[in-house]
Amino acid sequence: MSEAQTAVAAAAPAVKNTRTLVGKVVSDKRAKTVTVLVERRAKHELYGKIVARSRKYHAHDENGDYKMGDVVEISESRPLSKTKNWVVTRLVEKARAV
Repeated sequence: MSEAQTAVAAAAPAVKNTRTLVGKVVSDKRAKTVTVLVERRAKHELYGKIVARSRKYHAHDENGDYKMGDVVEISESRPLSKTKNWVVTRLVEKARAV
């Protein structure tokens, strides 16, 4: 490697590959925590039909900015509590007013 490539490689921060998911906030009742429902589509193993699978994640919301119905992006982090290993990183879509 040349001098320039070595300098660029040393200056670049180490990028950590963290999982990110997008889901809908289904509960914001707890302090600094939101429950995010992440839906995905998967093929049924036996019948081959595409079926909807979902899972709920507890994510950290420091300021209480996110409300029910918001679509948010969450990323994996260190364990923050017994059930909370995710942090809300950004708002994808604000909930519609009914």
